[in-house]
Amino acid sequence: MKIILLLALTTVSCSLGAKHHPKPNVIFVLADDLGIGDISATNPDCKIKTPHLQKMADEGITFMDAHSSSAVCTPTRYGVLTGRYNWRSRLARGVLSGTSNHLIPAGRSTVAHVLQEAGYHTQMIGKWHLGWDWAKADKSEKKWNNIDFSKPVKNGPDINGFSHYYGHCGSLDMPPYVWVDTGKVTAQPDRKEGVAKAEDRYGWYRNGPIGPDFHIDDVLPHLFKKSVAYVKAQAEKKKPFFLYLPLPAPHTPIVPVPPYKGASRMNAYADFVMQVDGHMGELFAALKEAGVDENTLVFFTSDNGCSPEGNFPKLKEFSHDPSAGYRGHKADIYEGGHRVPLLARWPKEVRAGQKTQALTCLTDLYETLREITGQPKIDQGGEDSFSLMPVFKGEKSSARKTLISHSISGSFSFRQGNWKLCLSAGSGGWSAPKEVSAKQQGLPPMQLFNLKKDRGETRNLVTKLESKANELLGLLNKEVKNGRCSPGKPVSNDRTVNFLPAGIKLPKSDN
Repeated sequence: MKIILLLALTTVSCSLGAKHHPKPNVIFVLADDLGIGDISATNPDCKIKTPHLQKMADEGITFMDAHSSSAVCTPTRYGVLTGRYNWRSRLARGVLSGTSNHLIPAGRSTVAHVLQEAGYHTQMIGKWHLGWDWAKADKSEKKWNNIDFSKPVKNGPDINGFSHYYGHCGSLDMPPYVWVDTGKVTAQPDRKEGVAKAEDRYGWYRNGPIGPDFHIDDVLPHLFKKSVAYVKAQAEKKKPFFLYLPLPAPHTPIVPVPPYKGASRMNAYADFVMQVDGHMGELFAALKEAGVDENTLVFFTSDNGCSPEGNFPKLKEFSHDPSAGYRGHKADIYEGGHRVPLLARWPKEVRAGQKTQALTCLTDLYETLREITGQPKIDQGGEDSFSLMPVFKGEKSSARKTLISHSISGSFSFRQGNWKLCLSAGSGGWSAPKEVSAKQQGLPPMQLFNLKKDRGETRNLVTKLESKANELLGLLNKEVKNGRCSPGKPVSNDRTVNFLPAGIKLPKSDN
């Protein structure tokens, strides 16, 4: 009888092993242009209903002091995947387009590489926006945007550690509008399409080639359907999986569909946020149905703050603020540009209902997953990344003590404790005062704020506390020169990094 019982238990154990391997599955969902004020978990005054994300927060941990490495799309995505600040790369400012060449070299370690080495299947589904290399058409041929869509795409996510990928190259308002499935365009463009901003305040997108299987309004639902199918398929295998799911929403084109269209009774942006929340509910339901919910670590965050395209004045009529009282929005060096919602849920390991003030950057994904999977540290990998495991376990902070943020125009800020030094006269982005205007007004070339006393960044203390500003400048210079902010061997940046505003010099001891 004992032998029979032992054999039975062994059989059950082996069958469970397919779905309950010791390493967690990992899903990283990156919303696009979602403000920290746009979900109830990070803004108690949020007027947009986000019940599924609230449930995720209730069952996991909410980070209240989390930041994207940049206030815009492409550079943040670089930081998420490499664990390295974006400005160390060749991209000094701005974003890539839908036809840009690949940004991350094949030899640069990514989160996906780390997990591949740990035995994971790795999949990207969604908006890449880190460039890949379209096949160029012969100049004698009349091809869409000088691209030959019949030929393979090279240097896509597959060179950056992803076993497979399915997505579009740039933002959803950037042509070309075609699906690429691991190097192959799924359907050749058969026309050009676009909607002018004058035609649709929210749903506009630039004119360009589009494939017959690419439907703008259906892109978000389509990507979640693909993701749900992937989760269910992988759950049947013995291999753990990593799904990187960068969403095209609620970025423009803002195109909510029923039952979400009009559901907020505010505007299309609020509707679209509700749709993102609804799809997250579908993803969690799929995890439970597939039997892998308990040991799947799910992250949900945003690549930067809310864009002005969300229509702040209209949302204010309903007492809703996408920046939750922080100054600025997408593109800015102010908090509204880079302070983002970040939720993590892992029922097996993360105690439910936690809320933390730990200083966090999205670059921290790299070191977190490296530690979880037990992969060795390397000098050139995760240079600006700190593990979140101590925070998951209830500690007040990780080993991160500082934060460097970056605006669309290439302006820097440096954070230590409650102190934040902005190396710009104005927003460094799109909100007032823009840099040219700030200089014309004779505003100081740097700004120093105490975020504990002045979360709205309204009182510039730089002239009163010059010694504090110089102290922070020196620390920033050290982290730039070392090629890393995490412990380890100093390494090189990919370019010469200049962060000082005109007329500002480093303190003599830091030259």
